[in-house]
Amino acid sequence: MPFTGDNMMSVKRNNRSAALRLLHEEGSISRKHMAQKLGLTPAAITKIVGEMMGEGLLREGNTVPSGNAGRREILVELNSHSRCALGVLINLRQAILSALWLDSTVIFSREIPLPPHAPAEETVQMLSEKLLSLTEEYRIPREKVIGVGIAVRGICASDGRTVIDSFGALSEEHYPLCRRMEELTGFPTVMENNVRSLLAAQMFLSRDQAKGAQFFLRCEYGIGAALSVDGRIWHGGSEQGAEIGHIPVIPRGGKPCSCGKSGCLETIASPTAICEDALAAFSEENTPLLWSRYNHKKPLHLDLDEVLDAALSGDQGVGAIVDQAVKVLCGALKAVIYLIDPDKIVLYGQMFENSYYLSRILSEMQVGVDSRHQVVIEKSRYNHHLEDKAASLLAVEAFFASGGVQE
Repeated sequence: MPFTGDNMMSVKRNNRSAALRLLHEEGSISRKHMAQKLGLTPAAITKIVGEMMGEGLLREGNTVPSGNAGRREILVELNSHSRCALGVLINLRQAILSALWLDSTVIFSREIPLPPHAPAEETVQMLSEKLLSLTEEYRIPREKVIGVGIAVRGICASDGRTVIDSFGALSEEHYPLCRRMEELTGFPTVMENNVRSLLAAQMFLSRDQAKGAQFFLRCEYGIGAALSVDGRIWHGGSEQGAEIGHIPVIPRGGKPCSCGKSGCLETIASPTAICEDALAAFSEENTPLLWSRYNHKKPLHLDLDEVLDAALSGDQGVGAIVDQAVKVLCGALKAVIYLIDPDKIVLYGQMFENSYYLSRILSEMQVGVDSRHQVVIEKSRYNHHLEDKAASLLAVEAFFASGGVQE
């Protein structure tokens, strides 16, 4: 077993990183309490704070009573607008370019439509050009940019530099996305799977770094998930941990899935699948309420809220499709409960804004799970508000981990 030690530069970086994370958690804190919470000497904290103030990264804030008569302590806080992070989120048919200050305030967020199987090199060149153009448009000095975060659909290599398979978002497999973004923008770049990035953003914004396990389920075009254990994102042995959407639920003859298999969970339970199945069944006999709402004409596609509303109103054909989707999704989530025993399951996606669908999910999750499993199941408090922050926050997290040193 190899052993390594920490040199003085590593210790210094770790201490700076701990200070930055503490300030993110607390908002502001005195030097005295910072030393107590981090287990460092007052002299060490004074030096760390002094250095980062000299770099413009920290600043002094309000004063508060110290507990000693007549004395007051000066609070220290992040100088949030001293640095900013850029982000590129790549989903199926869509990219989002963003920039954030260190306190997660959005400077800009711009949605860019993409074709399915977008040519990788051409797309990355276009996105990098637009990203640099936006930084100029919003007058962001290059010296303030700490780096770029990329949140991308699919499987990333273990080194976080290459997209192995984006499941139809980009045309190429094993594409060196990080390296190309660095070459095209000149900024250091970090990358993560898109759903894991959303979970990381949720934890960053909620300051939810508590002990325990949290399972994050995202339902949009398809179904994705991520798992955190004790505040750390779990990747799995082949970087495919928590791929719940691709659990095979139909052994033979199921619909083809974007992953290349057939009969996966997302081919039945995703918003896309629900709408496709309702459209396939669409007729005056099978879906009479839906038929009447679309003026007795079969549309090219169906709106999810219209489908769910028809099920709520008693359209039996549509109701059966929704019931099947709910049952297979909840069946997978119940397996998660018994395998992982998470403290919390977080539901993320537009369909969870539909009160009928959400109530069906929560009701079904009460069946077949014993009372010993006290799992909190809730809609994300940031539902549909993480996409314009998740990618950029990857760069912020990397900056904090480096102790606020731009590499």
